[in-house]
Amino acid sequence: MKFSNNSQIFLQNFDMKQLYPWQTESWQALHNLRGRLPHAVLLKGAQGIGKLDLALNLAQSLLCDSPTANGMPCGNCDSCRWFDQESHPDFRLVQPDALSTSDEVEAKAGSKKPSREISVDQIRALSGFANFSAHRGGYRVVVVYPAEAMNNNAANSLLKTLEEPTDKLLFLLVTHKPQQLLPTILSRCLAFPVATPSKEAGVAWLTQQGVKDPAQALAQTGFAPLQALDWAESGEGADERNTLLEAIRQPSRMDALALAEKLQRGIPVHIIHCLQQWSHDLTSAKLAGSVRYFPEQSKVLEKLAQSTTTPALMRFQKELQEARRAAYHPLNPRLFLESLLMSYRQLFNS
Repeated sequence: MKFSNNSQIFLQNFDMKQLYPWQTESWQALHNLRGRLPHAVLLKGAQGIGKLDLALNLAQSLLCDSPTANGMPCGNCDSCRWFDQESHPDFRLVQPDALSTSDEVEAKAGSKKPSREISVDQIRALSGFANFSAHRGGYRVVVVYPAEAMNNNAANSLLKTLEEPTDKLLFLLVTHKPQQLLPTILSRCLAFPVATPSKEAGVAWLTQQGVKDPAQALAQTGFAPLQALDWAESGEGADERNTLLEAIRQPSRMDALALAEKLQRGIPVHIIHCLQQWSHDLTSAKLAGSVRYFPEQSKVLEKLAQSTTTPALMRFQKELQEARRAAYHPLNPRLFLESLLMSYRQLFNS
């Protein structure tokens, strides 16, 4: 049995992962909750640190017939086999269509662009699952990822279910933007912070994965190992990022219009992400004499920081935050980037 409707979509090419080295403490804390789990747990933390894998391991463990002593799923029972085959009757994963639609389907001429939101229909489709008893007589588990992708109607529909929970129904909400969730949803969830791994742990893991210059890769993703690995393996945005960094190191010589034309075929949110990190390091260099994301550029950043003001940097960071909200659907990518790059150059004109 393959799940097909929108409320029952599994991650494409879903493959159960073992815990990451930095998740041992988080897993132990979750394992200690097994006997007193609430109806909803909110796993929150930075993007790219493995929160979803942690939630999926917990879901499989709760459904497993013979979990190990430390609570990990056995991987051999009928329940684990169903989970691995994406057909467990007591599990649902709710996520935007954009995360579950194959590249081939998305690329078809005239096909509708997959939504990045979790719709109200996806949440409403859970009503039968939530009200019926479990096939195996144990837990029923719903993972919502990323929880901040729920639109207002979907969030309000989920809230109704959380307000009247049924026995042994567990919602695992996974998010890196808890501030975007309804306060009423937050109040009905047990908040479970998932810690970002230390720099040492992240570098060690990336080294094991064969990533070249793991320290730099880790820093440029905000110390998110999974995102660093993804960028290293795919090379996605690497050329645009190098082009951008080469230009913003010398703002007095930067041609914002020509640079925007070069970058317009890239992914706007990746470009904004890089500008946000660079701006953070400029501010940090000015106020604290240290940098976080571009340690190899520390001398350049310190010199540039002397040529601008703290209020100007704060205004630019706010502009970048607002731009990021519109970054997935800019009406005109070139003009969108031109505006940001001209604002960056103006930081140093004064």
